[in-house]
Amino acid sequence: MTGSASPSVFQITIEPSGRMFAVAANETILAAGISQGINLPYGCKDGACGSCKCKKISGTVHHGQHQSKALSDAEEAEGFVLACCASPTSDVVLESRQVTLAGAFAIKKMPTRIKLLEKKSHDVMRLLLQMPANDTFAYHAGQYIEFLLQGNLRRSYSMASAPHLIDQGLELHIRHMPGGKFTDHVFGTLKERDILRIEGPYGSFYLREDSAKPIVLLASGTGFAPIKAIIEHIQFKGITRAVTLYWGGRRPSDLYMADWVQARLAEMPNLRYVPVVSDALPEDDWQGRTGFVHRAVLQDLPDLGGHQVYACGAPIVVDSARRDYLAAGLPEDEFYADAFTSEADKAAH
Repeated sequence: MTGSASPSVFQITIEPSGRMFAVAANETILAAGISQGINLPYGCKDGACGSCKCKKISGTVHHGQHQSKALSDAEEAEGFVLACCASPTSDVVLESRQVTLAGAFAIKKMPTRIKLLEKKSHDVMRLLLQMPANDTFAYHAGQYIEFLLQGNLRRSYSMASAPHLIDQGLELHIRHMPGGKFTDHVFGTLKERDILRIEGPYGSFYLREDSAKPIVLLASGTGFAPIKAIIEHIQFKGITRAVTLYWGGRRPSDLYMADWVQARLAEMPNLRYVPVVSDALPEDDWQGRTGFVHRAVLQDLPDLGGHQVYACGAPIVVDSARRDYLAAGLPEDEFYADAFTSEADKAAH
């Protein structure tokens, strides 16, 4: 197969795996890869997070609109490509080490029914979605779905429950963003038994099980959702690697399922938990760790050379963690991340 079959279709080759797929000139590399089951790393799909950035070995691409923090002019000049915004203008060879030969699940659209609405704090709602009885929905713990809203709008949320629990409902944690088209609905007018349409699974944030390295799970706010799913998966599979969860919030109430974590600690001898609060008030009577959650990791583990890190939450937390952990010896290909980019983040091009 070569790009000469059609002047507007080009061949993408991913090294070192050797995977190949075709991309139309008006299509992004990431979208084409997803549709053909090529498991490239990615997060927001909107040019805001930088998770899909990879090195271009040869060929030319045209970049659409994106944020400079996801791909700077200097990085683009060095040959880096943002796969979610890059369309090929020739055959292209990219280097992306997270491509796997198997494990990509089919992306589906389906209706779901609201099974449960449960407020976990003043601004976090736990949703359980009842999946169609006549359809299967397979995913990796840590991935996300998109709600398909009116006006061709989409909103992305990580699944907070592991795949083996899907019969109980698909769990999501939704933080209220006042003025947000979807979250105002969730906290205002949405009720149990309502129908919502979803599409997924998406994302390359999930546990790499082919390693024996100790695991650091880093969560800020509702970034805990996919981390919870990963912990459930670790427990279900009987994985005995050392796991330390660092969960940060401004106030203790932001650690909205701390009781769930405490219950897992009693069942999982390989799990440690370090809650971190940055802006506790006197009335909180907070006795635990304070400051920025990503720095608490470095206080405990100044050398991260032998670890794997899974980080999820606000972009500033994920970006700071990536920078500081690589400086602390973490191999670049052992940092897995999902930055929770809001619609405001995505619009800030």
